[in-house]
Amino acid sequence: MRASDGDRDNVASVLREHYAQGRLTGEEFEQRLEQLYTSKTYGELATLTSDLPDVDLRELPRAPVGRPERRGGRDIRGAQSKNLKAAWSAWAAASSVNWVIWFIIGATNGLDFPYPWPLWVMGPWGVVLLITTLSTGLGDKRNR
Repeated sequence: MRASDGDRDNVASVLREHYAQGRLTGEEFEQRLEQLYTSKTYGELATLTSDLPDVDLRELPRAPVGRPERRGGRDIRGAQSKNLKAAWSAWAAASSVNWVIWFIIGATNGLDFPYPWPLWVMGPWGVVLLITTLSTGLGDKRNR
């Protein structure tokens, strides 16, 4: 009996799950996908998964709720938090240097301070950092 595109998509999902669980190597997975999309019958589809245990795609394990997202053994939120702290530190250091330069120029000019140009350095950069911090949810104490 001939297989439909939906049948091939279901078998592709099963193969992806077996690959994710480590039952297939990358090379085996690629080979089976190539065979999958040239298969025309249910029999050809069945041979692609015959040596693998049955997988119910509706009952896949879900990620635990409340635990931090992990990728490659690293805590993603922790890495984001560390990166944001570094970005805010760089912003503060650059802003401080600019204000010190502005102050030195004004003080050596007989206390005739120029236009506060450091605002143009720290303003847009700070707004971008603030939006990034708020959008990641790391600035929200309820998410900690």
